[in-house]
Amino acid sequence: MRNGVSPHPDAAGDNARRMARLFEFHGWRMVAAGSALQFLQAGLMQQAFGAYVAVLSTEKGWSKTSLSGAAALQSVETAIIGPVLGWLIDRLGAPRMIRWGVWIFGAGLIALGCVRTLPQFYAAVIVIALGTSLCGYFPLNVAIIHWFERKRARALSSVGLGLALGGVFVPVVASSMVLFGWRATAIGSGVLAIALGWPLSRVFVRSPADIGQTVDGLPPAATAASGAAVAEEPPEFTAREALRTRAFWLLSIGHGFALLVVTAVNVHAITHMKESLGYSVAQASLVITLMTVAQVGGVLLGMSVGDRWNKRMIAAACMLMHALGLLSLTYATGPAMLGAFALLHGVAWGLRGPFMQAIRADYFGRRSIGMIMGLSAVVIAVGQVGGPMIAGGLADLTGDYRLGYTLLALIAATGAIAFATATPPVRPRPAFGGAAS
Repeated sequence: MRNGVSPHPDAAGDNARRMARLFEFHGWRMVAAGSALQFLQAGLMQQAFGAYVAVLSTEKGWSKTSLSGAAALQSVETAIIGPVLGWLIDRLGAPRMIRWGVWIFGAGLIALGCVRTLPQFYAAVIVIALGTSLCGYFPLNVAIIHWFERKRARALSSVGLGLALGGVFVPVVASSMVLFGWRATAIGSGVLAIALGWPLSRVFVRSPADIGQTVDGLPPAATAASGAAVAEEPPEFTAREALRTRAFWLLSIGHGFALLVVTAVNVHAITHMKESLGYSVAQASLVITLMTVAQVGGVLLGMSVGDRWNKRMIAAACMLMHALGLLSLTYATGPAMLGAFALLHGVAWGLRGPFMQAIRADYFGRRSIGMIMGLSAVVIAVGQVGGPMIAGGLADLTGDYRLGYTLLALIAATGAIAFATATPPVRPRPAFGGAAS
């Protein structure tokens, strides 16, 4: 600046034009819509499920094991339909699945508000799980992967930001249960999910070519230049070829071990803080909010480093943070240890989560990514089912969560080894006469 005059008087205008050019690329609009959908699902159910567990275990007298079984059903359903959903996404496109899923997810929440018996509760949770399978993490990530290459980790982390921010809504859901009851809260959540989710689902487009754009929004000349280099690369993996690699199984095992902790915390952390540590549901929800703030920080960190640093080594470090965070929650003697749990677990979840599919896309390509992710879901479901069931079952047997949570933390720590050794696979050679199908 000279004589009080800025050397760039139109800096604000330049920034505005850059933002306008950014959103001319439809991929970023899809990222924003995907983040909003993840926020709705996380805030209304995934991260709020623990609040329903705490209220229903008191009001209905249902055991922690039976309530954990409902959470496990969601994961079992994901494992069962995962390969089929992956096949459908690769052939029909993720946008169609996402639109169907919004309606089913909303209907499941409305049904949850009407349940009277445990079997009815299970049925409502199955419908919710089907909805989230169709419009949640899996299809949203596949949709984004088809639009991004150079900035894939940043785009997927941006979508994951909605999942992280959803935890901020948990105290709102908990407060609504206190003021209006859990039934009205569930029904209202279902109506809200459809009213907001449907227009968001309409943003998704199967591929850039469908609307005359290119991957990453590159100009046609830049795309043609990079296309020559890509043509020299070996072909992408088919699902069958991916299954034969060591990396596929190590990534799936590491991901599954991470979800042992994530699902156990989502289902039981509020109940643990209420029954074992003496906090109210509202106070425990504030700890979840703090965890969410840390999760957001992890996502933002992932957006800045994911396309530059080694993602699998970052994931390995996150596994150790998950384990230490869970141990801090388990043996908490005051707010400081609960704060350590929220910081460690939240940052690890936010940083690692979006990298899971980014690593798979980096390793195996885009062509069969839906089927590859669907097959991975079968392995990952073991962690999703095992986390709540181990924690809840051992809590029923011993009277608290210490044994179950300690065991899960130790298992999660070994996930660091799985990620650290999941080196990139050797790409398959093209079949004679053309690429393998």
